[in-house]
Amino acid sequence: MNQTPLIEVKGLSVHFVSSHGILRRRIRRVRAVDYVDLAIYPQETLGVVGESGCGKTTLGRAILRLVKPTAGQVLFEGKDLVQLNPSEMRRRRREMQIIFQSPQLSFDSRFNVLSLVAEPLQTHTSLRGEALIQRVVELLEQTGMPGEVLFRYPHEFSGGQLQRIAVARALALNPKFLVLDEPTSALDVSVQAQIINLLQRLQAELELTYLFITHDLSVIQHISDRVAVMYVGKVVELSTTDAIFSGGAKHPYTKALLSSAPMVDSAARRERIILQGSVPNPANPPPGCTFHPRCPVSLPICSLVEPKLVDIGDGHLASCHLLQDEVAHPNAPLVLDV
Repeated sequence: MNQTPLIEVKGLSVHFVSSHGILRRRIRRVRAVDYVDLAIYPQETLGVVGESGCGKTTLGRAILRLVKPTAGQVLFEGKDLVQLNPSEMRRRRREMQIIFQSPQLSFDSRFNVLSLVAEPLQTHTSLRGEALIQRVVELLEQTGMPGEVLFRYPHEFSGGQLQRIAVARALALNPKFLVLDEPTSALDVSVQAQIINLLQRLQAELELTYLFITHDLSVIQHISDRVAVMYVGKVVELSTTDAIFSGGAKHPYTKALLSSAPMVDSAARRERIILQGSVPNPANPPPGCTFHPRCPVSLPICSLVEPKLVDIGDGHLASCHLLQDEVAHPNAPLVLDV
């Protein structure tokens, strides 16, 4: 892409440190996000996918500075959010919002819809009285909810209706960027489709930029322009959705994910790839490539040296020693159809 990124993530890390043991002297460091580089362009949807515990949600929250980064930069329109003081960050929050996974847990059950949706407007704008109520009604109608629900409470709605209300609240301050943290995973399949269609319509109408986090590859295939695949806190592959799902996936982990997804209509789906073992503990990741203990095509170097995330052609990024050796020696006969 030749556009200037709306969001640039450079070397972003989030490490959680705790002490344990009888005297609390043993330090445990969990590398939830480990030196991630990303660029998110205006009005695109970047999908982030991976197994549970790979750091997807922590990455999204760190970009919004809801979680404090351990290291790195998050550039929003060229400004490093990590370096902003609380006052400056408060002003920036108008332009960035998040929609959480569980709509039932997104709201305080003691407040009605008017209070819930109006809260960001009362905090960040001077709207009050009838003007405030009218703005809330407009937001609700924009997401497919009638204005008559203003004085009802969260327990009176279905999950899909609550997620529409959550979207209305997220749009209240006219943000440019939304982090969508598995916004459909707690919903029925038919309702999932409605919410996805709503998000796509709003993106087109309001020129929004999305970071869409999910473990559902069929949703990623439908909504994303590009896909970042995460494993143990790192991005191991990043490319266009078409490249990933049309047989162009390169990293062995991405291929295994695609082969295990029954709902994905993909040329990359061949024989099922069964990965041995489980995802490593991010507090004690294996040396070298973190995927090598489960990788069906690992080399001796994989357990010793961590591969870099490099461009293997046409902006397709991957971190795999096999692929990097292929770039360095294009005539070398390598078989990657694992």
